[in-house]
Amino acid sequence: MNITADLFSGGGGMSFGFHAHENFSVVGAADVEVGKPSTGHGAIGCNATYQANMGISPLHADLSVLKPEELAAQILPAGRSELDVLLACPPCTGFSRAVSKNYVQEDPRNSLVARVADFAAVLKPRVIVMENVPQLLNGNFRHHFTALNRRLTKQGFRLHAASYVLTRFGLAQQRERALLIAVKGDLKARTLDDLWEGYGVDPSATTVHRAIKSLPVIATGETDSADVNHTSPLLSGESLERIRRMPHDGGSWPDLLGDPETERYLIPSMRKAVEGGRPNAYRDVYGRMAWNRPAPTIKRECTHVGNGRYSHPEQDRQCTLRELAILQGFPRSYRFVGPSRKNLYRQVGDAVPPLISFQLAHVVNWILGGDRPDIESVILPETHLKASDLTRHDDFSRQLSLV
Repeated sequence: MNITADLFSGGGGMSFGFHAHENFSVVGAADVEVGKPSTGHGAIGCNATYQANMGISPLHADLSVLKPEELAAQILPAGRSELDVLLACPPCTGFSRAVSKNYVQEDPRNSLVARVADFAAVLKPRVIVMENVPQLLNGNFRHHFTALNRRLTKQGFRLHAASYVLTRFGLAQQRERALLIAVKGDLKARTLDDLWEGYGVDPSATTVHRAIKSLPVIATGETDSADVNHTSPLLSGESLERIRRMPHDGGSWPDLLGDPETERYLIPSMRKAVEGGRPNAYRDVYGRMAWNRPAPTIKRECTHVGNGRYSHPEQDRQCTLRELAILQGFPRSYRFVGPSRKNLYRQVGDAVPPLISFQLAHVVNWILGGDRPDIESVILPETHLKASDLTRHDDFSRQLSLV
């Protein structure tokens, strides 16, 4: 059994993929539960969700100040002085190009990336896995990645880093992320590219329709009696009317232009965009998802329809917590717990998709001496992805040649 721990563990998205793999035992986790810097420690409440699904209570700790030795003493099981696998996904907000101030101002949390090397020096894992936004590798503050690489190299690690659009691996969402895998000593480095060599996913399997169409219909503000996470915030007044006026199946606010009856629902920023000759600016705001396309990137701001294309394709409401969690690659039975629905939405947006972390667990098991996994075995149960969705590249190329 490969002993594993998770730093910056959030609601458990990265951990769950390893927890679901028979050859890994997740023995510890740590997170300070910050929703955003202004809300303070503990605000997002993600450790309760983690415990509800993993059976482990994460250490509530600020990893920017906690000494690695103190962490090791609290998360390593008795008789163990080192880990097999360290999962570490520091906050990505300070690197993301979606945050305009990141072009000119550095977020102090960015330094947590290189700090992972300090924890590795004490926990002595054989493999380290990290996920972040692509700008960690190529953005204004990529020197933090350079520092991490340099410090891990001194410890005997070899680091592979690359960015991927995760629909390639079956996620029903246009989500691009950097994945980093560091291996120590003579372990052979392997990646998702190696895992998926010769295989792909039928594009029809990565649509919103495939992922969430079968869920029960509910109205805005309602909660499904059979699933407390299939719940939608209440929209009323102009916010609700604005959504009702949006065309079904991919409509957005520029579709309101040209008719005085619908233009009355434009908010000031929309009118300003039109006056400035930019009618397509921020077109995802208040927009509906499209059935036959992957969802847009689900971000931590998915708590409100005014923050992006988070409206249901045809029902007049915001997508429910469960719908967004499914689109984020969580199993349908995953439980999000806590008193604040807004913070539960944030937990989903912050997460590493378990559909992907389960595949990473197979890669790491292969690195640690296991056999190359059968591709059908890497599909996380209770997600929208099925074995029948997998394609061989030679078969897919043959199909295209016949079109």
